[in-house]
Amino acid sequence: MSDHKIKAIIFDWGDTLMRDYIQYSGPMVDWPHVEIVPGVEDALSQIYNDYICCVASNAGASDSKMMGAALERIGIKMFFKELFTSQELGAKKPNIMFFKEILKRLNMNPNEVIMVGNDYIKDIKPAKTVGMRTVLYSEVKNTEPTPYADYTISSMAQLYSVISDF
Repeated sequence: MSDHKIKAIIFDWGDTLMRDYIQYSGPMVDWPHVEIVPGVEDALSQIYNDYICCVASNAGASDSKMMGAALERIGIKMFFKELFTSQELGAKKPNIMFFKEILKRLNMNPNEVIMVGNDYIKDIKPAKTVGMRTVLYSEVKNTEPTPYADYTISSMAQLYSVISDF
């Protein structure tokens, strides 16, 4: 347990909140099919009253308004207070400036924020490098070492229990 209270949780978008289908191109809001990652809605409903929930994505084809519309399509937009895209932040993951700009906009210290993502190199390692807490979401058993991940979960249903450990 840390001496700094967690205030915000940042989620990666593709394959962390919503399935990222490689056969589709362009803004996700315009895709013929969008799908939520199993367990996300339950996890968000458990945490959104206690934390500032945000989405942060490299979504090159979408700005934050389009990302919000895609989240609305699957019924989870109301859980998020802030939506960040690389377009608006001026940097892309894994550049640490992406994460530093989010911290600046949230007016928070890194140790007050948890980054939840499915990409160890783009989401977890740079977030940990700037001082954030990290949760790696991986539906498949990972055999590679992940020293920058504070926790690894295989289901979004596990998120609430690991967040309470921070």
